[in-house]
Amino acid sequence: MASKSSGGRIDLPGFFDDLVRCETRLYNALNDRLRERHGIVTSQFESLRFLRDHPGSRVADLAAGFAIGIGATSKGIDRLEKQAWVVRRTNPSDRRSSLLDLTDAGLQLVEAAEATFTETLTELTAGILDGPSGVAAVQVFSELRSVLERDRIGLPTG
Repeated sequence: MASKSSGGRIDLPGFFDDLVRCETRLYNALNDRLRERHGIVTSQFESLRFLRDHPGSRVADLAAGFAIGIGATSKGIDRLEKQAWVVRRTNPSDRRSSLLDLTDAGLQLVEAAEATFTETLTELTAGILDGPSGVAAVQVFSELRSVLERDRIGLPTG
């Protein structure tokens, strides 16, 4: 059940519940649509999109960007590499790491999947994010994320 604020006071536990449940439901709905139309899940789409927008990234760059562990990120990249959507190349400045790039097939996939992602997210948020309250909500979450990232809060410990 959605939280309510009363008397100008914000119900922080309710806010947290709403935030997490919205994220989970949106993520799952996007996951289902991406799997149905493109044979990938949301985490794969996000990795492909990150690599499209940041060619030559390392696994550590993805892990930091998504605030997840390097091991899980590396395993995810292994799966994308097996599908021939991503290639690893030797990092000339540090031979212990690899640089990641999309293949042509990976680029085509992420472009098609991004259209589905945007269309689905638009459908799911239609009428909710329209208008000044939607703009304000987007601003608040952007500011909160910026502070959490600036202060390095919520990074994996390991």
